Order: sequence, then C-alpha cells, then structure tokens
Amino acid sequence: MLNPINAEAVIRDGQVSGVFPDEIHEGVAWWVASCFVVVSQTHSLAVARDDHPITAEFFRRFCRGAVNAQHWACTVHDLGLAEEPQPLRAMQELDAVPGALLTTAEHEGRQSVTIRLYGSDGRQLDDSTGLGTIREMIATDHVPIPVNEGAKGHVEEHHDVIARMEATE
Repeated sequence: MLNPINAEAVIRDGQVSGVFPDEIHEGVAWWVASCFVVVSQTHSLAVARDDHPITAEFFRRFCRGAVNAQHWACTVHDLGLAEEPQPLRAMQELDAVPGALLTTAEHEGRQSVTIRLYGSDGRQLDDSTGLGTIREMIATDHVPIPVNEGAKGHVEEHHDVIARMEATE
C-alpha cells in the first residue's frame, strides 16, 4: 500500500477523520469509497460535500473510488454542496441509497477532514454496520480494485436535489 495510514486512529467513532496531511491524505477517500461500495453491496451511492478547497480533492477521489469498486458498476449521485441533514433526505429521495458526506474543519491552523458514511437506512455506519469491515480492509491492504472497464460505474450530477430542498426550507 502506498502511503499507509493508521487505520485504527483514522477510522473510528462512526467516521473516517484525521488531520490533513499528517493523519489522512486524499488517497484514503478512494480506499474508503471502494470498500464502502463493496461492503454495502450497492450499485448506487449519494455523495455530498462542503465548500472547503481541501474537501474538493477528497470528494473527487471518493467518487473515483466508488465507480471503480470491483464489479459493482456503481452510479455515484453527486449532490454537490450540502450540510446535514440534506444528504440524508436526498438519499431517501434517490430510493434509499447509501451515502456519504465529506467535510473539512479548521481548528488552530490545522485542517481536519471527515468522511461520514450512511447506510441506506440513513444511519451513520459504525463498527457493527460496516465501518469495522472497511477499517480492516484498509488496514490489511484489501482495498477492492476494478475488475475491468465494463465493471466501472459513473458519476451523475444531482445538484438539483439539494437546490430543491433549499428552496423549500
């Protein structure tokens, strides 16, 4: 594994989170997304992010990891910029698909990136609902790779879903 992380320290407490670039790097987003698609056995995933510049690259890598997860040919629904609970509502509107929210927070000159993963029921993953399996896959370098080009998914922009929600709030 190139540029390994301390999976126990970064993938914990119901989320993937760490100080960038010391504890977490952009490649982690690819790994997490690929594992998440395989663990959740989904062909469809909703993903949203905040507007922090660091989050943008994590988001791009997350989407690439999800569409390249083994043979799942996952469709990633790019929800664009959002805050909780908007992605949770959008996940339900998109037929109860699993989802993720990526954010970056600044504290005392340090940036902390967080990836929250949600099951199709809208609940944040924990160790018993898949996060532990994802951590183990990454820690043991068993990140799923694409089988072939035909098994690759794609990203669809769905910024309109969040925009409709904002218009009705």
